[in-house]
Amino acid sequence: MSLKDRIGEDIKSAMKAKDKIRLETVRGIKKVILEKEVELRPKGIDSLNEEQEIELLVKQAKQRRDSIEQFTNAGRNDLADKEKQELAILETYLPQQMDDSEVESVVDEIIASVGATSAKDLGKVMGAAMKQLKGKADGKKIQALVKGKLS
Repeated sequence: MSLKDRIGEDIKSAMKAKDKIRLETVRGIKKVILEKEVELRPKGIDSLNEEQEIELLVKQAKQRRDSIEQFTNAGRNDLADKEKQELAILETYLPQQMDDSEVESVVDEIIASVGATSAKDLGKVMGAAMKQLKGKADGKKIQALVKGKLS
């Protein structure tokens, strides 16, 4: 079942369950997917592939994390809680996140394969790491880990 089909089914079930937060979040995901498809139509692409769908979901999750941070810093815990709920729903559509030890072992392999030795090689390592770990780990976590290993 494609992500678009799954989202359609989830919208129906959220409506039946009268789950307002889930309904809003899932409709938001559907909106973003449809907008991206419309954007790509002139290029002859009718629907998104799985990688593009994951990329959109990762972007949405990142926006939620940033909002949570900003709302928490501003003392708006009510809004931060709503964003946390939406993030939890979004994460159900994302691939399983890797734990810290798995991410660290992948980063170690990448550092060894590109021959990185100093902070000057950060770009090479980050490019390869983000490509390999896209959707499986948070970019900020990856960046902090790579900086720690190369400094």
